[in-house]
Amino acid sequence: MARLVIQPYKSCSGLAKTSLLGYFTSSSLFQASRRGCCLQQSFKGVYTSQKYTSSEEVSRRSIHPLLFSSSFRIKQSSKRLICSVATQPQPSQAEEFKMDTPKEIFLKDYKTPNYYFDTVDLTFSLGEEHTIVCSKITVYPRVEGVSSPLVLDGADLKLLSIKIDGKELKKEDYHLDSRHLTLSSAPSARFTLEIVTEIYPQKNTSLEGLYKSSGNFCTQCEAEGFRKITFYQDRPDIMAKYTCRVEGDKTLYPVLLSNGNLIEQGDLEGGKHYALWEDPHKKPCYLFALVAGQLQSRDDSFITRSGREVSLRIWTPAEDLPKTVHAMYSLKAAMKWDEDVFGLEYDLDLFNIVAVPDFNMGAMENKSLNIFNSKLVLASPETASDADYAAILGVIGHEEFSSDMGSRSVKRIEDVSRLRNYQFPQDAGPIAHPVRPHSYIKVYEKGAEVVRMYKTLLGSQGFRRGMDLYFKRHDGQAVTCEDFYAAMRDANDADFANFLLWYSQAGTPSVKVTSVYNSEAKTYTLKFSQGVPATPGLAVKEPMLIPVAVGLLDSSGKDMPLKSVYHDGMLQVVSTDGQPAYTTVLQIKKKEEEFVFSEISERPVPSLLRGYSAPIRLDSDLTDNDLFFLLAHDSDEFNRWEAGQVLARNLMLSLVADFQQNKPLALKADYVHGLRSILSDTSLDKEFIAKAITLPGVGEIMDMMEIADPDAVHAVRSFIRKHLASELKAEFLRTVVNKWFALQAMSDIPGNVENVRKLLQHPGFDLCNPNKVYSLIGGFCGSPVNFHAKDGSGYKFLGEIVVQLDKINPQVASRMVSAFSRWRRYDETRQAFAKAQLEMIMSTNGLSENVFEIASKSLAA
Repeated sequence: MARLVIQPYKSCSGLAKTSLLGYFTSSSLFQASRRGCCLQQSFKGVYTSQKYTSSEEVSRRSIHPLLFSSSFRIKQSSKRLICSVATQPQPSQAEEFKMDTPKEIFLKDYKTPNYYFDTVDLTFSLGEEHTIVCSKITVYPRVEGVSSPLVLDGADLKLLSIKIDGKELKKEDYHLDSRHLTLSSAPSARFTLEIVTEIYPQKNTSLEGLYKSSGNFCTQCEAEGFRKITFYQDRPDIMAKYTCRVEGDKTLYPVLLSNGNLIEQGDLEGGKHYALWEDPHKKPCYLFALVAGQLQSRDDSFITRSGREVSLRIWTPAEDLPKTVHAMYSLKAAMKWDEDVFGLEYDLDLFNIVAVPDFNMGAMENKSLNIFNSKLVLASPETASDADYAAILGVIGHEEFSSDMGSRSVKRIEDVSRLRNYQFPQDAGPIAHPVRPHSYIKVYEKGAEVVRMYKTLLGSQGFRRGMDLYFKRHDGQAVTCEDFYAAMRDANDADFANFLLWYSQAGTPSVKVTSVYNSEAKTYTLKFSQGVPATPGLAVKEPMLIPVAVGLLDSSGKDMPLKSVYHDGMLQVVSTDGQPAYTTVLQIKKKEEEFVFSEISERPVPSLLRGYSAPIRLDSDLTDNDLFFLLAHDSDEFNRWEAGQVLARNLMLSLVADFQQNKPLALKADYVHGLRSILSDTSLDKEFIAKAITLPGVGEIMDMMEIADPDAVHAVRSFIRKHLASELKAEFLRTVVNKWFALQAMSDIPGNVENVRKLLQHPGFDLCNPNKVYSLIGGFCGSPVNFHAKDGSGYKFLGEIVVQLDKINPQVASRMVSAFSRWRRYDETRQAFAKAQLEMIMSTNGLSENVFEIASKSLAA
């Protein structure tokens, strides 16, 4: 396994789904040998390669998230801290105490560990009141013969005993506090460390570490959950080989699962049984997994390209087993895709997936025991939509995989929409941070398109060469972003000047483009200027390497052949083997750049940033007529959609201004005509049509306003939807988008906050279930009318929920409180209400590090 370790501190992944192309997220340290990866929204992860010798993130994982063996995925949630902060044991209600203020940890302070772990043998005795965890660790010093302190992380643990080489330590031999267990003078040679702890999974509402979900035991160790299981160096640069013995009541927990291969199982006295698992490959502790409970499996098998048979099992409660057919199909298709595209083969004999209803993330691709959120595994034709099936295909595979299996342009549109609606606002606010932060308190979830840009710059073959070299150099290691960068550069002898700035500079780059056509010289010139706005802690930014994919359309809407481009005093040939290119990638490296295309017979309409080749904001001199032309003719479907979105954004901003001035609202006939032409084009993919006629999100429009006005944006969006519904009724009824139309026709009900409050008491709602929180509370935060109500009722509701939720699940609470991060964008009245809630949250006793960081930085913005 190779693991991208950012020198000082965290791993780079963050999962919402990806592919090798998966994007690196906001961690720096990631493991190259993790498993498949998914290019979803932000490519989560990194390819890991277990067998390639073999697997988010290299992140979020073989290029597909499932295969530890073939992908790398940078997960949205796979971010890892090396020097982590543990919390104190949960106090009883009668003994509340003040928590220490969370401390910021700086990348520059990273130090290599004094000791490394070679093997880890774990034994879990599962119980109804508590669970006993015995760990036996082989430890060796970084420098032989030197005795140093050994600091182990721990949270919510009861220490029962600790031994070194079989000898039990006395209390004066170690120091125990709320965050760490420290051996002040550990042995200077290899030794065995044995620790016994008592934990309480039944009371673990954070859903980190070992917890109970719907009667079943389950783990989530990324990013810092392992320290809630036993005392350990919970950092991604500590990699060891694990065995895991699980013991439990055979009736209550007939299924006992962990990472790797099943070595042994049998019955014990007292109606208990055990299972012994061995993972032959080294891994960091955040990839450890355990599941125990009353589950049944859908069984199948996969024959690898070398002829080995791999057993596949998807575990769920018995009643959900019929809903796993599509998930099994997706798994097998993704494993084959990894082999075909990247030559990465799964290297173990067994691959387990478990569907869990209470889970903080979409999925956790632990080697050989993937744990998935139930909504991303279970589907039946009676209840699931096409989008549900696509989501399952995407999370079990990865973005590039799901693009190959479906519509590549639709997948790209979905990814970019998420990026703009969630990442761009964050990049422009108080919690903006680079892909690899310089410091942190807790890790944010940030999907980055950095890995995709490597492929854009190098092409598919060049990217594959870079991946091959990366695995050859680093399989089984903890490595840095610079190591991955070096593999891509060296394998292709490429000049990647300024590219590493994508890892260190926060904010969304802005690129302005102007064009000039010279009819006499038959040349067409594109002039670019770039800049990155100031962000907290970094006001001045350096120019970055930005790949801009460009095509030129003639007056008939056809792509013009491109032979060469003059740039920086040199003539660059863009044709291949004498064949003209119709799209070329321009590399913007300086603050200002100029590119001149020759032999251009007429003024073209440029198709800029094709496929959204870089995560930037683009400002061009394209006219509305140019945009309507691209909307009708561009061969790049993403840019065809983009043209419609730009037109829609301009239209909505114009109508918002009219609404604020009490002017009558009117929709341009050209815009209606453009959508009618898309709806009537039977050659277009139906999914693409649905995306093309979908208006920009409310948040996207508000982010473009000097002072965000939720009421005006909502009124304008409702007006446009109703007008389109009337004008295009016949076209809508003729397509496959009736369901979409019905959903879009739904509007917010003023004063809906009280209805949402009542839904909190609904028997079907559970505040401990992240999916239900995201659906109800997250959905409410997306309502411009109710969340941003002028009387502050929406803000007050969210503030109360955040405080309540923080005591149950800090991760989910931190995601909810981020809705306040842009509070200064609104009018003074709304600012006052939002600020009051942030101050109330900050004054809450025992606030978690997760919520503290986002709330404090938002308040200080």
